[in-house]
Amino acid sequence: MRLADTRIEHDAGGWKIDFIGDDGDAVSVKVADEHAVSADEALERAKAVMVQLTAYGTRGGGRSLNSYDAVSNGNFDDDQPLLDTRH
Repeated sequence: MRLADTRIEHDAGGWKIDFIGDDGDAVSVKVADEHAVSADEALERAKAVMVQLTAYGTRGGGRSLNSYDAVSNGNFDDDQPLLDTRH
């Protein structure tokens, strides 16, 4: 899934962030009001949740495979290059 759109909604129960792929698939993350007071904070929290779930879903709930994954902050900023990144 390649991310095509992100939608953020707020209701009485908290925030709902939808990550929508170019193929029509979507993933929704619910963020409680106590964890975010703004849409930007809710989006950052939702990204962090997705990173945590990625390790769970792809590695059978095991530990990260390498030290980079273990300390990743889930940075999905559009202005950061995905390839040829040097650390």
